[in-house]
Amino acid sequence: MTLDPRGDLVRLFRDIVDIESVSGDEGDLADAVESALRDCAHLSVLRDGDTVIARTELGRAERVVIAGHLDTVPVAGNLPSWVVGELVYGRGTADMKGGVAVALALAVSLERPTRDITWIFYDHEEVAAEDNSLTRVAANRPDLLAGDFAVLMEPTSATVEGGCQGTLRFTLTTRGVAAHSARAWLGRNAIHDAGDVLARLSAYQPRSVAVDGLVYREGLNAVGITGGVATNVIPDACVVTVNFRFAPDRDAENALAHCREVFEGYELVVTDLALGARPGLDTPIARDFVAATGGEPSAKYGWTDVARFSALGVPAVNFGPADPGKAHADDEHCPIADLYTCRDALQRWLS
Repeated sequence: MTLDPRGDLVRLFRDIVDIESVSGDEGDLADAVESALRDCAHLSVLRDGDTVIARTELGRAERVVIAGHLDTVPVAGNLPSWVVGELVYGRGTADMKGGVAVALALAVSLERPTRDITWIFYDHEEVAAEDNSLTRVAANRPDLLAGDFAVLMEPTSATVEGGCQGTLRFTLTTRGVAAHSARAWLGRNAIHDAGDVLARLSAYQPRSVAVDGLVYREGLNAVGITGGVATNVIPDACVVTVNFRFAPDRDAENALAHCREVFEGYELVVTDLALGARPGLDTPIARDFVAATGGEPSAKYGWTDVARFSALGVPAVNFGPADPGKAHADDEHCPIADLYTCRDALQRWLS
């Protein structure tokens, strides 16, 4: 399919949505995006796998990075897109092809922006962090991610969400003694013993903390539990998986120490850890951006790739069309008005 970034924004959005691009199968959409950008004399375009990067080289005093991922979670009978009233439905409409459409339209139309811009359309965001193409680009060409400020066009209902939470996942294992369930007194039930772990989680009071003026609420929750080998055997092991979503004022050591304190007496086996990002709103360029959006910033709940830019010393925020609560839902959708709100705000800021 050929994309027309200079035409109707809603038509462009729906065309992007209708190019299926489940993680690992972004090639067709990356081809279409690259083709649309290659026609622009004001952009230098690079292709790295299924990541497309377009840059202006105007010698401006500041450079901003505007990024969005091309991939979606698997389709659930929700393609091709359809419209009901002022809402566009379909896989990827919320997460985050509206942001991709806005970015692509602006990349083509903003020939003389007041700041140099790096536009990044990347693959493999909805899968393991090591497969995310930004991991590869950061390792091989960190200069392509460099800038004074970055905007991730993740869904935020067209408002600014600063920074993001960190995430820590770990397992706790309770040990018992296997026995026949008819003679349970000869064993020890590891699933029953996991009740202490669950009781600590139920009693846990999450912290709310202000970081650079935005309030982040933490969360510590069981997200999985496994145990037992047969319906007539007393289980000798039970594994509880716990996820800690923590505010960006914590580093990895602090987050892990806190969880060990909550679960004193248990061994924690870490399976995933990603640091959060501070809001990044305390610089003049960030304040200009917030002024252009005309809204009141709030904290980002969840982890996004703003953390990657923050780790590289680039302050970053989330700003994109659609309700993040509809991301990955079967009735995923995006208000048409959000597309224009985001496009117009970025255009004001960059021109």
